[in-house]
Amino acid sequence: MTTPPISELWVFLKAKPLLWLVLTLGAWVLARRLQDAAGGAAWANPVAGSSLFLGLILWLTNTSYQEFFAGAQFVHFLLGPATIALGVTIIEHGPAVRKRLLPVAGALVVGVTVSVLSTWALCRAVGLTSTITLSLLPKSATAPVAMAVSESIGGVASISMCAVLLTGIAGAIIVTPLFNLFGFKDWSARGFAAGLTAHGIGTARAYQVSNEAGVYAALALAFAALLQGIVLPLVL
Repeated sequence: MTTPPISELWVFLKAKPLLWLVLTLGAWVLARRLQDAAGGAAWANPVAGSSLFLGLILWLTNTSYQEFFAGAQFVHFLLGPATIALGVTIIEHGPAVRKRLLPVAGALVVGVTVSVLSTWALCRAVGLTSTITLSLLPKSATAPVAMAVSESIGGVASISMCAVLLTGIAGAIIVTPLFNLFGFKDWSARGFAAGLTAHGIGTARAYQVSNEAGVYAALALAFAALLQGIVLPLVL
């Protein structure tokens, strides 16, 4: 009995959706270990690392996104429940959060307004089409909300997903050194800013450095997604 060539084995495995689920989880574990080896450095963000690793595999194997997503959709499905689960930590810190409702509400409105208007202004400045502009407006909302809002206002969900991913990765990488540079030491303010601008990925980063920062990041993530999910479709 002869052993099949590696190419034939890959063709067989490639047709199995479970392969892409295993590779996605494996890429995440590898990226997390690399970040741990780097001392938890922000630049070694596991989302960025695992995305680059998976993108390289898809490119080298000439695999379409649709084929990859047939297996990776199981992870995608968990985005919604994972976002909702963040509410548990908010409830646990309810008394402290209620004492800061006024500044939280003010920061939320200002942050979402600046995010949307600055995105719109930049898109107009560089001459992007209305479809691309509408796809980019909800980039600071968490992925499930951004994709749903994008479709409802005339954007393209896949473009919105890419914008959300890039915004989250960039935010998670620069948020800690940026706050340190300007001397911001209040963990609640740092976390809220991270969750407001970099959604789920920024929230995950906030939890890595401080539990208090993570709670306020989750709070900002939830209410920013809610506000954008209601206001953007009504306005546009």
